[in-house]
Amino acid sequence: MKILITGGAGFLGQRLARELLSRGELKGANGQRHPVTELVLLDVVRPSDFGDARVRAEVGDIAERSVLERVIDTETAAIFHLAAIVSGQAEADFDLGMRINLDASRLLLDVCRARGHRPRVVFTSSVAVYGGDLPDVVQNDTVLNPQSSYGTQKAIAELLLNDFARRGFVDGRVLRLPTISVRPGKPNAAASSFASGIIREPLNGETSVCPVSGSTRLWLLSPRQAILSLIAGWEIESEALGIHRTLNLPGISVSVDDMVAALREVAGDEVVKRIEWKADPRVEKIVGSWPGQWDTSRATQLGLKGDRTFADVIRHYIEDEGIRV
Repeated sequence: MKILITGGAGFLGQRLARELLSRGELKGANGQRHPVTELVLLDVVRPSDFGDARVRAEVGDIAERSVLERVIDTETAAIFHLAAIVSGQAEADFDLGMRINLDASRLLLDVCRARGHRPRVVFTSSVAVYGGDLPDVVQNDTVLNPQSSYGTQKAIAELLLNDFARRGFVDGRVLRLPTISVRPGKPNAAASSFASGIIREPLNGETSVCPVSGSTRLWLLSPRQAILSLIAGWEIESEALGIHRTLNLPGISVSVDDMVAALREVAGDEVVKRIEWKADPRVEKIVGSWPGQWDTSRATQLGLKGDRTFADVIRHYIEDEGIRV
């Protein structure tokens, strides 16, 4: 099986690639398991090839049709479309967000249509497609009302994929990811970056600034579970999805205060003291428009799972990153 991951040099892209290579196979559209024979990783910077002959690392601009035509052919059975400009950056640079989050997504789908072989496409969307006056628990069919350019771009791309699936051009599925925490590495331009920073930096012995109030509620998913969800979402049979191709992924609904309490439980008071509280109205406005909890019963019925507790998420992060507490 030939698989393409866009955003293949990114955090989730590299972890997904590593997991696919480790498994060595993926359940195909016919329900049978197929060996991973070629894994194409596309990004604007060169992805790691892991020293594996099955990996083809490609550098290119995903918003250029010629690049997509180079990496998608009739043998490409699986596409994980992860490439995106993150929320804060998309808000700061409207043109860039539109080009990568929307224009490139349409181009990718159109190249798939032109190839004519109906590949299975997983598109990662976001909590940011919701906003405004939300119910306490957002349903899978709650009306989309994004309050940011990033959320709007993701929402439009969702609708495009659903229509391409309805027309039979792709076998598509939209997986709405909760905020991923805890991400390793450095802070990025995402409005939700603090959701990892207030855990990651204190564990590394560094100060982290929390830009929102402790009562702010987030819907979170660990990197471990995010990767498992991407693969499980791809393997769902088309008949089980029917015409509704969008799923809200399971996660944990926690307030920032809950997150800090979990950090204290796992690592102690001295680590928690490294968190500084300094409100940022821009971040509060964006993050405050996102739902803090959603109904994931459909995804759960289809076999997808979330994390048990946020304390477990922190413990898994410590284990994965080899951190000594």
